[in-house]
Amino acid sequence: MKRFIPLLLMLAAAVSLRATDDSAVRALEKEVAAITAGPRITVVHFWAPWCSNCKTELANHGWSTFIDSNFDVKFVFITAWNAEDGRALLKQNDVGGQENFQLFLHPNASRKAGEKMTTFMGLPVSWLPTTWVFKDGQLRYALNYGELRFPILQQLIRDSEDEWKH
Repeated sequence: MKRFIPLLLMLAAAVSLRATDDSAVRALEKEVAAITAGPRITVVHFWAPWCSNCKTELANHGWSTFIDSNFDVKFVFITAWNAEDGRALLKQNDVGGQENFQLFLHPNASRKAGEKMTTFMGLPVSWLPTTWVFKDGQLRYALNYGELRFPILQQLIRDSEDEWKH
């Protein structure tokens, strides 16, 4: 019986940690949903500091220039599949000091199949970077498979400014 007590304690800790992760994920999803709910266009961008496509987007002031040029748009970066938020890398690339920018760290840092985050707010996340454009709480466009081109994202933002019939 003495052998099973440590095993039971480890199992209880694992279940407790999973419940904490789930509540932290739900809290983050709720916060981002509230940000995207308003009439202002919001770009939600999933990225990671180790991701080569994400680094390419940051290079040559890509994201910093884009964020600065679109001051009426909210930008929400969510660091995914990583234990740290990557704030230092963003800062090196002049991203993060803008008033229309927010950075979040997804609580599930795992990159392992079967463990990693695969959905957010009920939407699939299967690749990094992933970029979504919202207006009025509605997903207008989703770029789910890799490095984006800023002129394309600019066009999607312009298109999102139009009133859509629901």
